Amino acid sequence: MTQDYIALLGTKGGPAIRPGSSMPTSNLVCLNGQQIVLDCGLGVTRGLVNQEMQLKDLSLIFISHLHSDHYLELGSLIHTAWTAGLKTPVDVYGPAGLDEYWAGFLTAMKADIDLRTEDEGRPDLKALVTFHVIDAGEVITHEGITVSAIRTEHPPLVDCFALSFKTDKTHVVFSGDTAPIAALADFARGADVLVHEAMLESALPALMKRVGNGSDKLMAHWLRSHSFAHDAAKTAKNAGVKRLALSHLIPSDDPTYGIQDWQDAVAPEWDGPLIVGHDGIKIDL
Repeated sequence: MTQDYIALLGTKGGPAIRPGSSMPTSNLVCLNGQQIVLDCGLGVTRGLVNQEMQLKDLSLIFISHLHSDHYLELGSLIHTAWTAGLKTPVDVYGPAGLDEYWAGFLTAMKADIDLRTEDEGRPDLKALVTFHVIDAGEVITHEGITVSAIRTEHPPLVDCFALSFKTDKTHVVFSGDTAPIAALADFARGADVLVHEAMLESALPALMKRVGNGSDKLMAHWLRSHSFAHDAAKTAKNAGVKRLALSHLIPSDDPTYGIQDWQDAVAPEWDGPLIVGHDGIKIDL
């Protein structure tokens, strides 16, 4: 059996990419020989291939919430896997509304899908994919992996989830997008790794200027819907996790700030092992 690990494929918070920036959110969770994709931001397909995953083996996907940096490339990933030889079922778990996204994708790509189905003899793509609406609580148990969810605080969205992946020997928790919530510490209690979103407070004004087309509403959204690095550190400490990994970094592409800034930001609350995420980093479990 292969070594359990997680790979942070895309570690940038938000949907925009710029020269030199990292890619939006996507992750690969490998437990008990199973390959699970968590979030499908722009770049997820290339990220999976870079981890040497055979796309035709795609079978299980989780989407934490309906912001584009978490599901924009869902349709393209499944379609590309289909062209790479996918012929087995794919189950997608996430908030209500993903099936509508998929129906729109199939409509947009109908000419190509129909052509490849007829001309190349490929299986019915629509029939391969099943969507499941998740709620708080236990979501599934699959191949010895129990996946559970809690709702996070990420207004204006309500259906936004932190996700736990647990086996008889390994426990990994992803915070999803969230403001600080006490429930997350209980949810992640004793986890081997907590992957938590993080912002650098001092870097936000400069980021606002670089975004260019946002109003004060954008800053207000960051402040009410996301967590600073020190918030992530406090949650990790309260949860008693073994390691803290920062991802969904805001900002992730400002050369003025580096790893030391993230380390300094968590230091008042966390003195345990810290991983500052970057695209493609593999974390052995």
